[in-house]
Amino acid sequence: MPTADLVITGASVRTLDPERPHASAVAVRDGLIAAVGEEADVRDWRGTGTEVVDLAGASLVPGLVDCHSHPVWGLEMATGLDLSSVRDLDGLRAALTTAERTDGWVVGYGLDHNAFEGRPIDRALIEDVLGDAPAFLRLYDGHSALVTGAALTAAGVTGPRTFAQRSYLATDADGRLTGHLVEHAAMDLVGAAVPRASHAERRARLVELLSAMAATGLTGAHVMDLGDLDLVDTVARETVLPLRLRFAPWCMPGADKEALDELVALQERAGRHWRVGGVKFFMDGTVEGGTAWLEQPDCHGQGTDAFWPDPAAYSEAVRHLHRAGVRTATHAIGDAAVRHVLDTVGSLGPDARLVHRVEHLESVPDDTVARFAPLGVIASMQPPHTGYTRADRSDEWSQRLGEERASRAWRLRDLRDAGAVVALGSDWPIAHFDARSVLATARAPRGAASARAGLTGLQALEGCTSHAALAAGETSAAGRIAEGFRADLTALGVDPVDAGGDEVAEAPVRLTVTGGHVVHREV
Repeated sequence: MPTADLVITGASVRTLDPERPHASAVAVRDGLIAAVGEEADVRDWRGTGTEVVDLAGASLVPGLVDCHSHPVWGLEMATGLDLSSVRDLDGLRAALTTAERTDGWVVGYGLDHNAFEGRPIDRALIEDVLGDAPAFLRLYDGHSALVTGAALTAAGVTGPRTFAQRSYLATDADGRLTGHLVEHAAMDLVGAAVPRASHAERRARLVELLSAMAATGLTGAHVMDLGDLDLVDTVARETVLPLRLRFAPWCMPGADKEALDELVALQERAGRHWRVGGVKFFMDGTVEGGTAWLEQPDCHGQGTDAFWPDPAAYSEAVRHLHRAGVRTATHAIGDAAVRHVLDTVGSLGPDARLVHRVEHLESVPDDTVARFAPLGVIASMQPPHTGYTRADRSDEWSQRLGEERASRAWRLRDLRDAGAVVALGSDWPIAHFDARSVLATARAPRGAASARAGLTGLQALEGCTSHAALAAGETSAAGRIAEGFRADLTALGVDPVDAGGDEVAEAPVRLTVTGGHVVHREV
């Protein structure tokens, strides 16, 4: 008989395969699982070239997948000064006072809306500590930024603009640009002038990032943007990508038939451990930015507009892609946005079940929760985002929504109890990519969602494995440890189902295997 490339023994294997839920040994050949069982079942798979790993009782599960991440585009988003630890305006000013310059610019990311302590976001709050330096500071949500007057000048921006999508340059009562850029089109105006890393620097950072992600147990990521496929392909040809990447390029308002057909054609692009698979839409923005599409205005009187000025055009674009066999994922945070996506998918017919997904859905009412399972729409959620809110609901997210809507925060368990598929992710760099943190916070949501029941240990694990496979349409190849399935495997020092959430968050990652390649080991 043929021999295996890798044999894993001494494991407590949770296969998530109903035919054989538990095992202690696995054999891998040519990137696929060749055998699952006890040590005697894999003994004959050993040969002179077989690598044998004894896990000494560690828990082996299907490879963990981050179902919403930006590991390539995020290299640009997470550039410069990390502002994620800033809690107030004094802290922000102190951080900027000593910030390093890159070609004269101060660039930062991860800035929490709560750091402004309820003040309007305005460059006047920081310009005096920066002198004449242009600055581009991304807020944590990835949908807004604060820039200085010098940055506006460098980008040639002198006044408000009109955009095809819901996006704007904020102004004060006198019509002065405040430097608050809301949504992608506005940020891109100034972002184009920000210094960019070289190809070599970006390549090195990508390998470093993916390796760090694998060290938390991740074997794959659903990438919610197009990234830089040429960069990814170059790295994939030169070495083994530690994570399997599945890209969903954006479809923005104004896309005509030609643009949609180009997105369909992109689905053919693939390489070793990467492929294009799906299309990403935006139905709204964020609660904190006032751009989530809500049934009723937020407490600042905002949030009543969709990201697509003509929501019907979004629906037609989804129908076009569905007819072409393309899966879609739609960013929808507010209740009106989620409702419109569900209405759209519901109009596609029964063959749309378990094909299309909603990303984020941070606050939705009971009747909306109940629609996911019957329609077969996948809920893709990011439990670590709950950490940007507060249990007493004094945070910007909760204050904008008001008590009733804030009480509906991140209904992970309600969706699972209603029979929905719930896929889990981090949305890195919006939140940290650590897969163990995703599992832990899914079980014990934070902040405004902390009073709500979280997922069980098994449900959380399924969110990063079998439900991740459902979300990608890969149930015949991934999400279980079974013969013929991809050899994407994660070994943790504790059982992620039976151990407490805090233990899971700190669990040693003994082994990460992607496509049969050991990409991280600690055994």
